[in-house]
Amino acid sequence: MGRTMESKLTEGPVSRHLVSMTAPMVGALFATMAFNLADTYFVGQLGPTQLAAVSFTFPVIMLLISLAIGLSAGTSSVIARAIGERNQSRVRHLVTDSLLLSAGLSILIAIVGFFTIEPVFRLLGADDTLLPMISDYMEIWYLGLVFMIVPMVAGSALRATGDARTPSLIMGVGALGNIILDPIFIFGLGPIPRMELQGAALASVTVRVLTFFWPMYLLHFREHMLTFERPTWAGLKKSWRDILHVGLPAAATNMIIPACTAVVYRLLASFGNDAVAAFGVASRVESMALIIFYSMSAIIGPFVGQNLGANKHERIRESITVSFLFCLSYGTLLAVVLGFGGNWIAARFTDSGEVIKMVAAYLWLVPLSYGMHGVIMNANAAFNGMGRPLPATLISVLRMVVVYIPAAYLGSRFFGERGIFAATSVANVAVGIFAWVLIHRFVTQCRERRMAQTATLEAENASIQAS
Repeated sequence: MGRTMESKLTEGPVSRHLVSMTAPMVGALFATMAFNLADTYFVGQLGPTQLAAVSFTFPVIMLLISLAIGLSAGTSSVIARAIGERNQSRVRHLVTDSLLLSAGLSILIAIVGFFTIEPVFRLLGADDTLLPMISDYMEIWYLGLVFMIVPMVAGSALRATGDARTPSLIMGVGALGNIILDPIFIFGLGPIPRMELQGAALASVTVRVLTFFWPMYLLHFREHMLTFERPTWAGLKKSWRDILHVGLPAAATNMIIPACTAVVYRLLASFGNDAVAAFGVASRVESMALIIFYSMSAIIGPFVGQNLGANKHERIRESITVSFLFCLSYGTLLAVVLGFGGNWIAARFTDSGEVIKMVAAYLWLVPLSYGMHGVIMNANAAFNGMGRPLPATLISVLRMVVVYIPAAYLGSRFFGERGIFAATSVANVAVGIFAWVLIHRFVTQCRERRMAQTATLEAENASIQAS
């Protein structure tokens, strides 16, 4: 296989691996989030109505991205463990079968989504003023869905080998292309007409199509991780079952967040379009602020998976401890910067005094819990990397369904939109503590079981030799 397959996440300093893999992901996600912020900025120049329309699309888009993240997590987990076990034939079949699975699912979802745009967004609370603009945006977005999901899964296969640089480069180039095309397609330039929200969606789809074949080329020609043998139904079922064993719960885990966010949008809609627009802006700023957490969670899974395959539990434990302590330190820094800079940041996106005031309130209340949010993200990624997705699902259900939604509802009743914002911090802190305890207990139990198995095997060998 290719050179990346020979890199070992099971050897060398743990912290060095985490830093070397996280750094390129930070750059790529920074470019991606910069595009999201730029997209929000350009749409905001069209007016608050257009900004509210795009904000309504966030939970649906995040729901679909969550599906892709789930498939990517399942793919990365099984491939990393197969690499740790040095099973090269299985790696090739898993990579190929995961791409077939992601292509089929994305096409099916795009067809269903395209024909259900109006009822879905009416359910979210969009009115007749916003629905035509939402349809203009989402129709084009759905047409390019396969070009988003399949490359994400391909990138996760590359990361499973320990190569975080290449998929990060692909993401960065795509984001840069989006930033360049966005104003051209939205406002028009030369022969390109002004397309407004349709232009914003078309810019994204155009870049996805242009970058679609890059990871496929690398997987086949550089890494030799694809096979063109005619798949058997039994082989496909086994691969898809193994991928979906982690992928479905991981997708469900990630889908819980946008699904519950959709409920929050419904609550915010009762306070007017300004509240919805403010939440949309604050969410984009938050995504940019949490880039390092997203990056760490993307590489913790492959790291844990390879070391689990190699039965190196102490390295797993060390990686979790290091990542958690970093989350708390960096989260504290974010709370200070965003809390005191909220008004200035909000004013970069809108001239509306009311929207600015609400964005600033969000950035004062929610970042206090960002450290524990990072703990939750990395704990979930570690569980998925070990092929144990159900604890990750439990953590997300507790955070979003059991704590966040009830707290947001009560907060909205007694404190308005600021009560909804405060509910986020309550959920992050409460469930973050639980996640920390759960993952450390789980890793300790795995280590103790492995030590007991080793002791039993040594005793049996000694008995055989003695006889």
